[in-house]
Amino acid sequence: MSPREWSPSSWRERPAAQQPDWPDEGALERVLKSMADLPPLVFAGEARDLTADLAEVAAGRAFLLQAGDCAESFEAFNATTVRERLRVILQMAVVLTYSSGLPTVKIGRIAGQFAKPRSAATEAAGDLELPSFRGHMVNDHAFTAGGRAADPERLLRAYHQSAATLNLLRSFTKGGFADLNRVHSWTQEFVAQSPEGERYERIADEIDRALRFMKACGVDTRSQPTLHETNFFTSHEALILGYEEALTRRDALSGAWYDSSAHLVWIGERTRQLGGAHLEFFAGIANPVGCKLGPGASVEEVLALCEALNPGRVPGRLTLITRMGASRVEAALPPLLRAVRDAGHPVVWACDPMHGNTFSTASGRKTRRLDDILAEIAGFFAAHRAAGTTPGGVHVELTSDDVTECLGGSRAVLESGLDDRYETMCDPRLNGRQSLDLAFRVAELLRAG
Repeated sequence: MSPREWSPSSWRERPAAQQPDWPDEGALERVLKSMADLPPLVFAGEARDLTADLAEVAAGRAFLLQAGDCAESFEAFNATTVRERLRVILQMAVVLTYSSGLPTVKIGRIAGQFAKPRSAATEAAGDLELPSFRGHMVNDHAFTAGGRAADPERLLRAYHQSAATLNLLRSFTKGGFADLNRVHSWTQEFVAQSPEGERYERIADEIDRALRFMKACGVDTRSQPTLHETNFFTSHEALILGYEEALTRRDALSGAWYDSSAHLVWIGERTRQLGGAHLEFFAGIANPVGCKLGPGASVEEVLALCEALNPGRVPGRLTLITRMGASRVEAALPPLLRAVRDAGHPVVWACDPMHGNTFSTASGRKTRRLDDILAEIAGFFAAHRAAGTTPGGVHVELTSDDVTECLGGSRAVLESGLDDRYETMCDPRLNGRQSLDLAFRVAELLRAG
């Protein structure tokens, strides 16, 4: 389909994977029509700024940190939750930037990450079989017939919560919370006395000394916006295509179509079918976009995805997010790196070390080992060194809370302690200590490279 034939609704002509079974299509279309008249959540100029930043990542002059919750919740939403998620991402970014000397492009899995793909349409408990939980944008986590019914009114609620979240994020990142003079205050209480927290405090002390040195040399640090505020972008998996279509707007300046639900949206491993509805939708929007790649992705598939999503080879437009698993990354990734490099596609390569390392314990809890997560990141860097390509970033699921969902860390979460504070609605997340652990390890790999 040529660009002139594309429209925000042309995905409807293609097979669409992972879409909910809406019981009332009329109610769904009424909700989507009302959403089409709502203000955009983000603006085209912001998305263009992110594309420019990601072009720097693709060139090796910056590093991408994409992080946030597995799935956002309607129930656990408040200003404190948003601030604390941002806090741990800012901490990680400081570690990465200070240790590597590279600017960190910060993208949150936030303000829209309400939908989740599922391996099966239904799940059973005893004799009861119900639709799978697909995220609060679609249905409820509670295992009841009413809770699991897909409700289009939830799309509106997701929009309004995303708008409120974005307002908070803009206030925090531009209103003083992200000021480098506050680096000491970004440490959560439960992290402060840990080895990771102590390492972070040493960096914070060095930043304080650097700022004092600049002032002593006559530099007016108060007039430098980059010391007091930061750019922070939003992203989510664009799974529910009706929602994304309703929020797609034509930019008056460029004439291009932008999905105003987030600065960056990505296609998941389960929905990246060539000729499918998700690929059709993504091909027509001008946002920077991402695509997840598992260990089964072939060279031919990846090159076809690059051609479909970025035929103009625009630097920063396409991020390929690999999720291979610690044991497979060094074998599965190099052929893809070489093929994309040789075809001249200026992609950002990011590592999702979470999804390929998930397993279930004997008790049925899904979890991940921090050692496996770190091993996949190390393998990702090693594969890039071997191919002569750029390891552009990491994509992780985390929370600022003191949860016990992933195993390991310097203050190890043991399998016997998983139930202590296992709070995720879907996949296990790193807690604040483990997140800083990961940031320091990535910083070491960047310095070594």
